[in-house]
Amino acid sequence: MLELLIISALCIFGVHSQVLSVGSCPKIDSVEKSFDLNKYLGKWYEQEKYFAVFEFDGKCVSATYSLADDGTIKVFNQQIDKLTNKARSIEGTARPQNNDKEAKLIVNFNNLPINIDAPYWVLETDYESYAVVWSCTDLGIFNTKFAWILTRERNPPSEVLEKAHAVFDKFNLNKKKLIKTEQKDCLE
Repeated sequence: MLELLIISALCIFGVHSQVLSVGSCPKIDSVEKSFDLNKYLGKWYEQEKYFAVFEFDGKCVSATYSLADDGTIKVFNQQIDKLTNKARSIEGTARPQNNDKEAKLIVNFNNLPINIDAPYWVLETDYESYAVVWSCTDLGIFNTKFAWILTRERNPPSEVLEKAHAVFDKFNLNKKKLIKTEQKDCLE
């Protein structure tokens, strides 16, 4: 029975992330200090990420965050399918994990086949040019990791990406797993 549970968890969670590892999630001691959600709201462009099957064959990936009437955060992710050149999008919600001043959010896309609350930690941001986002979920003896480098400009200067890469170094996260997101020939 335990083997079936482990195999099921790997099938459900593992296919969503390339960075599936044995053991617990790495300990992250801190996230963005005195997180200002209002400054974080708005549109971000994905520059690099750990592989995620839900973004497979996507380009021009962006995420827009806005406040909902009920106080939660609306999440609107969109991308262009490279094969069909058609736009795809998904909407979800986010809420603070603990308190409003901490950069630890919980994100949920309730229209997916599996309704899961996922961690969304803003490790560091300057709000104006870059943000580094981390997510890790323990799955018993395994964990699955996601990471994103987001920028306010579709094609930022190299200095912005250097700042974001420095965050990976600061937290001892694997930069080799990052994949560049294509941001050319976008519809907007």
